[in-house]
Amino acid sequence: MRVIAIDGPAGSGKSTVAKALAARLGLEYLDTGAMYRSVTFAALRRGIDPGDIDVVGRMAADVAIDVRPDGVVVDGVDASIEIRGPEVSRAVSIVAANPAVRAEMVRRQREWVATRGGGVLEGRDIGTVVFPDAELKVYLTADPEVRAERRSKEVTDLDYETVAADLARRDALDQGREVSPLAEADDAFLVDTTGLRVEDIIDVIAARVSHDG
Repeated sequence: MRVIAIDGPAGSGKSTVAKALAARLGLEYLDTGAMYRSVTFAALRRGIDPGDIDVVGRMAADVAIDVRPDGVVVDGVDASIEIRGPEVSRAVSIVAANPAVRAEMVRRQREWVATRGGGVLEGRDIGTVVFPDAELKVYLTADPEVRAERRSKEVTDLDYETVAADLARRDALDQGREVSPLAEADDAFLVDTTGLRVEDIIDVIAARVSHDG
């Protein structure tokens, strides 16, 4: 079973790199962050306070989430655009810190891999918690200014300063949470994507896969 884990903070290039690497290696790709965003979207849609630990934790087990290459469907609703919106973005770190939510999402992620016999997964705890025995663990990083610039292009209704502030807040929440905090695995391959082309990043990681394999 081939599992490639790609972790890192928002705006480091995880999604772009993971998709391209999966295509290069002939593996399927899973954006685990979209799963936590889906739970957040479901909570907001149901009128549930994202900070209500018990209610959101129970709800997570009942939410139907289908993360596809071309979008995300939550409880039968196409939420591809909404899960990337500012409302979900501001609340997702709170939901992602919920122990019950994390336990359920990790269970689903492992099930996803078992069904497919492997894959390229990107998130914040793939190499440290979900698949600590992954064939290769990659940790992507980039200068804060570059990350904010990348994310501001994705969220068109927010200006750069707002996005930068949101990223800093989310970094603090993700790194400071008690359960599965964002962290670089001890044996992760660190790649600073600042100023690098996607093709160059993929070449470096693919070469590492071949070397380690």
